[in-house]
Amino acid sequence: MKKLVFLRHGESLYNLENRFTGWTDVDLTDDGYTEARKAGAVLKKHGFIFDVAHTSVLKRAIRTLWIALHEMDLVWIPVYKSWRLNERHYGGLQGLDKDEVTEQFGEEQVHEWRRSADVRPPAISEEGHRGNLSDPKYATVGKENMPLSESLLDTEKRALVYWHEVIVPSIRDNKRVIISAHGNTLRALVKFLDHIPDDGVVSLNIPNGIPLVYELDDDLNPIRHYYLDDEGEVPHDRIPRHMDMEDRENWDWMG
Repeated sequence: MKKLVFLRHGESLYNLENRFTGWTDVDLTDDGYTEARKAGAVLKKHGFIFDVAHTSVLKRAIRTLWIALHEMDLVWIPVYKSWRLNERHYGGLQGLDKDEVTEQFGEEQVHEWRRSADVRPPAISEEGHRGNLSDPKYATVGKENMPLSESLLDTEKRALVYWHEVIVPSIRDNKRVIISAHGNTLRALVKFLDHIPDDGVVSLNIPNGIPLVYELDDDLNPIRHYYLDDEGEVPHDRIPRHMDMEDRENWDWMG
């Protein structure tokens, strides 16, 4: 049996301010730092050790990983960063207040942009796109791969390239792996692992800063999965399946 740990970054500044984040490179809040430290402490308490870590090129995920690994005394392990693990690109919605966007476009339209699998939000402006193209983080990505906006399926497609080319070989080589990423990136990977249909991801949420453990067989098929807190496996009735994935969670997972 192989174990894989997913960790969504701690609360970000835009989570707190109720803004669409996407590829905007915002940092963690004080609570986000605390969530990352708790995640590392929980993993250490329950005996988790990692050989390798993967994350995006966005600082909220990178910093969450750093803090968690520091808590585990594992800062020395290799850490690989890829834009393919970035959050879903929210196009022209990035940086906007969610309530104001809802007032302008209506609740039904915003819900479709946020929760459906195949609908893209409005594209980012030309100026914003030029900013992404000139960002050193994306110097090797290639203009043809730089999105103007993404659906969840778009996010899944590019995340799965990294999954199959980089993460899977590592797991097959018996490396103990942790992935620190984002709500939609992890939703996409969970959707793939659990064979969730496109219309089944509407209520799927990955909460901030709570380790999600997958146990896999030798063919990397899921045996079971569970969230982990200070006391151990989180009971299923405490898993926040229907919470708003972008807003700050009020789930008191630490008891």
